[in-house]
Amino acid sequence: MKLCEGLHQIRVDFQVTPEIKRFAYIYLIEGTACYLVDSGVGGSEKAIFSYMEKIGRRPEEIRGIFLTHAHPDHIGSASVIRELTGCTVYASRGERRWIENIDLQFQERPIPNFHALAGASTQVDAVVTDGDAITPEPGMEIKVIGSRGHSCDGVSYWLRNREALFTGDAIPAWNDVPIYINRDWSMDTLHRLASLSPVRFYCPAWDKVYTGREGAEAISRALDLIEEIQRGVDAVMKDRPASDRAALISQICTKLGMERFLGNPLFAGTIASHLPSGMQDISSRES
Repeated sequence: MKLCEGLHQIRVDFQVTPEIKRFAYIYLIEGTACYLVDSGVGGSEKAIFSYMEKIGRRPEEIRGIFLTHAHPDHIGSASVIRELTGCTVYASRGERRWIENIDLQFQERPIPNFHALAGASTQVDAVVTDGDAITPEPGMEIKVIGSRGHSCDGVSYWLRNREALFTGDAIPAWNDVPIYINRDWSMDTLHRLASLSPVRFYCPAWDKVYTGREGAEAISRALDLIEEIQRGVDAVMKDRPASDRAALISQICTKLGMERFLGNPLFAGTIASHLPSGMQDISSRES
C-alpha cells in the first residue's frame, strides 16, 4: 500500500502455530535506490519482490535493510535479501547477537515455529545507536531513536524528509497482547517517541499507519495500558499473592481481565517486568 510518494507498507501474514495467525508490516522507502524497514518472517522476500515489481522497482535496487530489532517476524528474510542484493543490514549493537546467531536467540527466547519464522542468521553490516543520523543517499536522512523495552536494544527510525517514524513493536498494542521485557524502558521509549516532531506518519509493524494525531493517541493508550497492568499487579501483590510463579501470573491475568493471554509465555514476561525486584526472574533472558 502506498502511503505517500516514495513510501509503502507491505503486509505479510504468517502462522505461529496452526491455530495462531499473525501478521507484520514491512516498509519500503523509495529514493534513487530502495530501502526496507524490517524484513518480515522467513519467505517474506516473495511478497516484497512482488510488490516492488508492481510499482516498477527491481529487487536488486534494495540497498539497505533497517532492522528495528531481532525478533523473527522482523529479521526473517533479511539473510536472503542481503545475499541476493548485497545490501547493507543496519541494526543496533544489543540486537546484533540474535540477528547474527538465530540459534542463540532460539535458545534464549524459544517460540513455536521459530526457525521457519526467523529464516537464517545474517550479518549486521552497520551498527546503529541512539542519535545516529544516517544518510543512505543524498537528500535522505534517517535518524536512529533508541526504543528499548519491547526488546533489549530496539530502535526506531525517523525518516526526516518524509516525516515518517518507523516504530517496530515499540508501542504496545492496546487491542492485542502487550509484549515488553522492561516496563520502565518501554515507558521511557513511549515518552521519547511522543516528543518527536514533526511526525506525519507513525509506522508500526503490528498495526495500520497512524497520522500524527492518531500516533499520539496510540502512545497515550499504551502508557495507560502499562499503568493499568501495574495497578493490577500491585492489587494482587497486596492481597495474598500466590507463591507459585505460574499461579501468580494467573492471578494477575484474572485481575486484569486478560485471561486470554494466560498461555502466552511472552506476556508472562510482560507481567514479570512489573513485579517487585527479586521476583522478575520469570521474564525473558533477553533482558
